Amino acid sequence: MLSAAILGAACAPKGPQAIPADSEVEAKVEKVLKGMTLEEKAGQLVQLNISVLEDDTREAIDPAKLDRIIGQYKVGSILNVMNDHCHSREVTAAMVRQIQEKSMEKIGIPCIYGLDMIHGASYLSDGSLYPQEINLAATFNREYPRLMGRAMAYETRAAQVPWVFSPVMDLGRDPRWPRIWESYGEDPYLQAQMAREETVAIQGENPNRIDLEHAAVSIKHFMGYGVPVSGKDRTPAIIAENDLREKFFAPFLACFRAGALTAMVNSASINGIPTHCNALLLSGWVKEQLGWDGLLVTDWADIDNLFNRDHVAADKHEAVAMGINAGIDMIMDPYDPECCNVIIDLVKSGRIPESRLNDAVRRVLRLKVRLGLFDKPNWDYAYPEFASEKFARESYAAALESEVLLKNNGILPLKENASILVTGPNANSLRTLNGGWSYTWQGSADDYVPQYNTILEALQRRFPKVTYAPGVKYAGEDWQAEDASGIAAAVTAARGADVIVACIGENTYCETPGNMDDLNLSAKQKELVKKLAATGKPVVLILNEGRPRLIGDIEPLAAAVVDVMLPSNFGADALAALLSGDENFSGKLPFTYSKHINALHTYDYKVSEHRETMAGSYNYDAVMDVQWPFGFGLSYTEFAYANLKVEAGEFKAGDVLKVSVDVSNVGSRAGKEAVLLYSSDLVASLIPDVKRLRGFEKISLEPGETKTVCFELPASDLAFVGADGRWRLEEGDFRLSCGGQAAMVRCTETKVWETPNI
Repeated sequence: MLSAAILGAACAPKGPQAIPADSEVEAKVEKVLKGMTLEEKAGQLVQLNISVLEDDTREAIDPAKLDRIIGQYKVGSILNVMNDHCHSREVTAAMVRQIQEKSMEKIGIPCIYGLDMIHGASYLSDGSLYPQEINLAATFNREYPRLMGRAMAYETRAAQVPWVFSPVMDLGRDPRWPRIWESYGEDPYLQAQMAREETVAIQGENPNRIDLEHAAVSIKHFMGYGVPVSGKDRTPAIIAENDLREKFFAPFLACFRAGALTAMVNSASINGIPTHCNALLLSGWVKEQLGWDGLLVTDWADIDNLFNRDHVAADKHEAVAMGINAGIDMIMDPYDPECCNVIIDLVKSGRIPESRLNDAVRRVLRLKVRLGLFDKPNWDYAYPEFASEKFARESYAAALESEVLLKNNGILPLKENASILVTGPNANSLRTLNGGWSYTWQGSADDYVPQYNTILEALQRRFPKVTYAPGVKYAGEDWQAEDASGIAAAVTAARGADVIVACIGENTYCETPGNMDDLNLSAKQKELVKKLAATGKPVVLILNEGRPRLIGDIEPLAAAVVDVMLPSNFGADALAALLSGDENFSGKLPFTYSKHINALHTYDYKVSEHRETMAGSYNYDAVMDVQWPFGFGLSYTEFAYANLKVEAGEFKAGDVLKVSVDVSNVGSRAGKEAVLLYSSDLVASLIPDVKRLRGFEKISLEPGETKTVCFELPASDLAFVGADGRWRLEEGDFRLSCGGQAAMVRCTETKVWETPNI
């Protein structure tokens, strides 16, 4: 561990600034800081949950509670996290206004209010929701995180809230982990590209001057959160140092460089060090190496976890000192304003240097200045697009491009007059289309938005002959509890149908409550599918799930399989349009869909893991035994690739490789195709990955149409982090591939970078 004195100095930005400094912003920060008392400074570093301020109705602020929290403790931030309740825009705005008025009266410094906006205005009962991030990743279309980010910021600001805890960029590289659906999938490049687009869309182009239609992001969860050894949420991860730098840091690096103003820290630990006291990552990698002057906020009560879970601190005082000295700037201590007094004690005793305290306070103030909160703690602005038809159209379009056709033996599109049995526990549920962080933490969407269609309702509106027998239902408070008493009735109904649409998957969950012990789809749902298939009627499986549940034993029984994941409020309408053939599928998997419980891996596995390796000869187009590989997705049309070309066959470290490929629609109907470019390093000083995604573009093609897709690939993107922790691009051969086409290129020099970030 670094000493407190060194850490205090380490928090000051050094070197090139990730966010260019603004002299007016800095002057305002210094002026406010100069006039603050120790008590006011301590309060700025603490964030509490709205529940500590609400009255018994939960729809308004209790004035006495507000006076205590703001007047006595000088708390500088509030967040809105509730398990079973959410507020309208109007109520939220009224509550925030009241908080701000008290903060300006008692402290003279605005409070900053934050909301967990994961896929749109997810904590406003009347806001707009988009498909979850995992669905946006499946579109391989950068437009959709831009559209969602813009709407998210706009609608959050409409509720007088200037801070959103999004985007999520934890690499979803272990399908057991219950938060995969919050992220953009398993690949670092895809994650970085999509998260960067969302970050800029939320904040706007100038992070020093954020207007009333944009908000500050909190990119999360920094970092390595998504690969716990146990597969369970908030449990330890073991990550090789080169992978941590090369893969897990990549999306955060892209967003820091794009101007992300805040970041939320990983709740768990990496290689035995809780991230909330990991000075190397928090102060070293981010604040020193990037010269980043933003704010690091803890996750929920995680400073307490340093002593009550991780046992690296003896008590609260030691835990707070460890976290702040490591680089934490704001402590999310949701229910305990006494954390303010703990900080005061630690500063007075010298356990937190005054320089570190002031640096943290500067970062909080800087955020508030950049958001314009000192000039307008509250604002009057109409926000005419709130919950608009425009946002609804965007959400529907994103859902259309995100749902993935994984198998089709000719049953799809469904015939117009087919007699359709709709069955399964997800068939008549809106909450399962939305998932967690939808109106409430665990996703009780059905209680708030009955105006949207479930899969059953959407199919009833599209097809004239639809019957319903659930077969299996979700039961009780436990998201895994199921009632299979209706299977016999569903089988009886199936005998009178032409086709069975079985909607299976998961009930809603979020975070630790979503932990599970078996990645297989539930036994009761599998029993339903097996008995339905035994009728001899064709079965279309609709997978509605937050992670790839194993279905290897029932997939052969299906005539078609569609993975809709969590497509949100318009997901069922999109599915009906796709199943009918009114629209065409174009989604592709942003994760590897595993087939076996003991074979969970990602597409970029090491060449030495390849099961088909023979005498050192590698087949770079082969894959392990998976259900469906990363990037897989079918269409109602067919695409052909030809003429993959690289402008120059040799390159050096500073070059940009110009790659082109011709893509043709050789089918009979229009379609969209995500064109994915991969690289393979054939010989390296560390065992290379079998391949890595290096570029993607989404194109539309009419039947018979051909387009040339061009990529510009910086040679430095082909570098990797070596055993010495430094980035290196080594002389030798590389294979570029796209759509079954391949081209060889050669690097003619070896370059090792001294800088930790390239």
